[in-house]
Amino acid sequence: MKLHGYFRSSAAWRLRIALALKGVTHEDAFVHLREGEQREAAHLGRNPQGLVPVLELDDGTMLTQSLAILEWLEETRPRPPILPTDPIERARARAFALAIACEIHPVQNLLVLNRLRRDAGFDDAGVTAWAARTNADGLAACEAMVADRPGRFLFGDRPTVAEICLVPQLGNARRFGVDVSRFPRLLTAEAAAMEMPAFAEAVPAKQPDAE
Repeated sequence: MKLHGYFRSSAAWRLRIALALKGVTHEDAFVHLREGEQREAAHLGRNPQGLVPVLELDDGTMLTQSLAILEWLEETRPRPPILPTDPIERARARAFALAIACEIHPVQNLLVLNRLRRDAGFDDAGVTAWAARTNADGLAACEAMVADRPGRFLFGDRPTVAEICLVPQLGNARRFGVDVSRFPRLLTAEAAAMEMPAFAEAVPAKQPDAE
């Protein structure tokens, strides 16, 4: 199994966490997003969208979209689980993850930021402000979704897809200068997750392709 990704991609970061949590051995392959390798024919053959991550299975099957891959991992390797047992809690954990993966992440990723520069005439300060505002507004909504939930983790006594999506997004927010101290419930869950090697070893700075 091979994970095609980029050290700073939050979507690839999610999969590094999940693969480690589930003890799945894999190789890493690197797609340099800032050099445009995602648009080269070799990678487009893996994913016509030109995005990372791609999980290449032993038989050559290519899986794309991080949340779809997380669901595949849960279905094929159910222990330890990354979704709660209770159906309502499962729905809430999925909703939290989707709020990040579908509402925050896409509008501050590299493709959008480059288009703001090229098509809308944003300078670097404007691009950073866009990304910071997107992160701050989205995370504020996430904080409200879980503010009254007890415990260290968000949906039970172990990390779920919620923390798998949250930790990389908080990393993105900090990179764009967001003051994340306004999100105490999210930070509690992040701190609990980061005590686990699967989260601690997945951070961008510890990846072989880190710059």
